[in-house]
Amino acid sequence: MSAEVFPEGHRSGFVAVIGRPNVGKSALMNCLLGQSVAPVSPRPQTTRRRQLGILTLAQAQIIFVDTPGLHQPLHKLGQRMNALAQEAIRDSDLLLGVFDVSRRPTAEDEKLAREIQSLQGNTPVLLALNKVDLIRPDLLPSRLEFFHALLPEAEAMAISALRGDRRQELLDRILERLPVGPRYYPQDEITESFERDIAADLIRAAALRLLKDEVPHSIFVKTEEYKERGEQGAYIAATIFVERETQKPIVIGQKGRMLRDIGTMARREIESMSGRKVYLDLHVKVEPGWRNDEAALRRFGFRAGKPQ
Repeated sequence: MSAEVFPEGHRSGFVAVIGRPNVGKSALMNCLLGQSVAPVSPRPQTTRRRQLGILTLAQAQIIFVDTPGLHQPLHKLGQRMNALAQEAIRDSDLLLGVFDVSRRPTAEDEKLAREIQSLQGNTPVLLALNKVDLIRPDLLPSRLEFFHALLPEAEAMAISALRGDRRQELLDRILERLPVGPRYYPQDEITESFERDIAADLIRAAALRLLKDEVPHSIFVKTEEYKERGEQGAYIAATIFVERETQKPIVIGQKGRMLRDIGTMARREIESMSGRKVYLDLHVKVEPGWRNDEAALRRFGFRAGKPQ
């Protein structure tokens, strides 16, 4: 079998998409890919695991690594999420730092900038100053200056992941900073995640959108069964785990209405992602205190590791 031949000067590399929770990292990755592979919700910490998005072009292959938002951990799950993000920073060819310019820089933004500086080594940094669609035009210039001052050596671009503003320009800036190299993934592959894992993420994202404040971050979704049924589409059975008995009736809702709403929203997203009909069968179980339970975290696939 002959080796694949690439165009002269073909570029490739891993781009770590990093930032605080809820700054639009997943939305930006979906925008750059031109399709949805990462779950998006208006609540922070939608992303809990590393999610790859692979963009293959004629002259390049960009592998975006959507990471959990760096934050002050309140439990063992939070420690694992931070460790995943820090690992992605150390292993990447480019750091794409995402900041929310619709508000002034916070102490958390300043801390993130220091963390990027301490972990980047010789890795180049590019800043995506997101959510310009949410700020008054007359406030934008000064706001951009505030954020650029956090990492003055990095080039910064004002963007809107929601509207797709300056998408091609941002892609060009990314490509300029990637090394010459081969393709790491087949041309038609857009993510290394299995559809069953993406389905679980989309179910959780739907729950984040619809549930009350005290419940969403206590949720973990596990796909129990993912079965193809020909022209009938796919059958997906999933369990929504919560931490306390009092949370279970909230997720189910009166006469099962909330669980149906979560299922309806998630089903539409899964069908859009997979391009076929889906029958979604949801159940709710209690896993007491799972975010601080080592055995539960291992069972749910969150590997051990602490931030360095």
